[in-house]
Amino acid sequence: MTEYTPKERLSRALTGQSVDRMPAVCVTQTGTVEQMEACGAFWPEANNDAEKMATLAEAGHTVVGFEAVRVPFDITAEAEFFGCEIKDGTMEQQPSVVGHVVKTVEDIEKLKGYDLSQSRIGVVCDAIKILADKYGDELPIMGSMIGPFSLAQHINGDEWFMAIFTDEAFGLALMEFTTDFCVGYAQKMVENGADTMVIIDPTASYQLIGAEFYEKFVVPFHKKIIDAMHEVNVPVVLHICGDTTQGLALMESCGVDAISVDQNVDAAAAVANVEKAVIVGNLDPVNMLWNQTPETIKEQSQQVLDAGIGLLGPGCGTVSKTPTVNLQAMIEMAKSHRY
Repeated sequence: MTEYTPKERLSRALTGQSVDRMPAVCVTQTGTVEQMEACGAFWPEANNDAEKMATLAEAGHTVVGFEAVRVPFDITAEAEFFGCEIKDGTMEQQPSVVGHVVKTVEDIEKLKGYDLSQSRIGVVCDAIKILADKYGDELPIMGSMIGPFSLAQHINGDEWFMAIFTDEAFGLALMEFTTDFCVGYAQKMVENGADTMVIIDPTASYQLIGAEFYEKFVVPFHKKIIDAMHEVNVPVVLHICGDTTQGLALMESCGVDAISVDQNVDAAAAVANVEKAVIVGNLDPVNMLWNQTPETIKEQSQQVLDAGIGLLGPGCGTVSKTPTVNLQAMIEMAKSHRY
């Protein structure tokens, strides 16, 4: 069988084509303290500076061995872009959203007319350009962003879950706004060199809102982003936290190429609950990748591979204190796997 470049291999794996072996990639956040120490680019500065962001993303490849590079490392840049208050991160912890800016439809209107070159949105796109110029011919360049439902929750706050139940017009208006932003942001990342897109939408959970509201407030909006990416031949991975087993068919209905499932999902059940989507995951980032030995990680990886997983990786974002050797054990198992 033909041996592919990492870029070709991932593209083929995500779009259901034959491939020589499993790609060794991580679709969720990749930054760790050991990588920071090895490359000299540290959080929180690497969240705000394009050169440092690209340097730390590159370390996922040069230090750890992932066959892709991916930015950014957190899911707060989008909310910060719209004026939400952010609690700064540290070298070991990512920033978080602590203040919100939208209560009414009128508030949404005030946020329109934005410039995607500004704030950390512009930084992420600049980092992608740096990485694409250096690695774009050989490696996948992954762009990642928070999904529109979780961005709506960041912008509106804890009231968001009540809003979709009690004020459909407001809920749909905010979803239209966040989705249009996500489409534009994704397109800008692609223009700068991203060839794979990851949507991280942690609160868009079937468990949290149920099938009826997921179908109304999530599926059509994910589909809009995915359709825009497919127009430019960019495959899309969707990650939603929690036990998504019962919602996988609905998640797949938006046309996504791959679904990343977390450690609460049985891998074999996930594979059985989709028709075409590639299932990605799902080693526990805390109890396995951070706190176990490489030997144990290899054993768990084999169990996940035996369940029919499409891409081996963490079940959620990599913990910053995860040892490099533990990630390399997972990578070794992925690279040795033939479909």
